[in-house]
Amino acid sequence: MFRPQTYYLIGSLIATGVLPFVFPLWHDAAGKPFYFMMDIVYIALFGLSTTLSLLSILSHSKRQQQFVMGRLNIISNLILLGLLVYRTLSTSGETAVSEKGVGMFLPIFSIVLLVLANKAIKKDEDLVKSVDRLR
Repeated sequence: MFRPQTYYLIGSLIATGVLPFVFPLWHDAAGKPFYFMMDIVYIALFGLSTTLSLLSILSHSKRQQQFVMGRLNIISNLILLGLLVYRTLSTSGETAVSEKGVGMFLPIFSIVLLVLANKAIKKDEDLVKSVDRLR
């Protein structure tokens, strides 16, 4: 029914738009979970990634635009992942992050799905170009 990239983009949308509400990013030294909603930077980056995934799904007829949005989404997820890694590694003296949560790995899952979606979009684009050549 849908093209393969749509399923990958829906998976990425779920990974950045739904699952962060369920899984904490980490637990602090007191054992209290830290969700992405507790910091405006994480809210903005998860929101940007979710929005780009949704716009990419909705622009299914414009493959080139879908491909560009996928790349931008990968970049935003890499920035998010970098901030999460920086937060866990740069604790000077005190341990703000004592135990990593599942939510910290959601950007990695999203990046993998976005790369697969971009490969499928590229494959579709190449197929359309080869059919145009035959005409």
